Amino acid sequence: MKIFTLLIMALFLSMNTIQAKQEIFLMPKEQKIALKRLIKSLENAQQEISIAIYSFTNREIAKAIRDSASKGVRISIIYDEEANEPKNQNSTIGYLAKFKNIDVCTLRGRASKNGKYFGIMHMKLAIIDQQEMFIGSANWSKNAFENSYETLFITDNKEIIQKSNDYFKEMKQDCKSY
Repeated sequence: MKIFTLLIMALFLSMNTIQAKQEIFLMPKEQKIALKRLIKSLENAQQEISIAIYSFTNREIAKAIRDSASKGVRISIIYDEEANEPKNQNSTIGYLAKFKNIDVCTLRGRASKNGKYFGIMHMKLAIIDQQEMFIGSANWSKNAFENSYETLFITDNKEIIQKSNDYFKEMKQDCKSY
């Protein structure tokens, strides 16, 4: 009976260490902690950051990415093509594109069956060192974090991160260099 109890306890403990760590932030209620958590992870990156983002105008986040790049972290950012045209003065694309270790490109959504319309690259995704992933509804803008009803979900689930990273690579193949 004692061995059975020990086995059950060992199984329970191993299950807890296998489970992924996950967090969700609901904005605007948790805006400050959500933004702080995202920036901290970007700043703590050691090797690489992969980002797919529709709209990215938040200067605090851009500075965290710039600082990581200056430490040698390789950063790849896919922006939506239409939302980040050169005429969009608020986008961070031009600011970040000039730094060493930061590769930016734009991606247009797929054409409709009749060829008259195109989709958009509407993701809000960041994968940091293949260890942590951020995804949600929030564009990386001051308005999204402070005023809008948005979500920011974080996971370290390896399967989800790998699936997302594989898809990021597929999107990157269709990207146009900025």
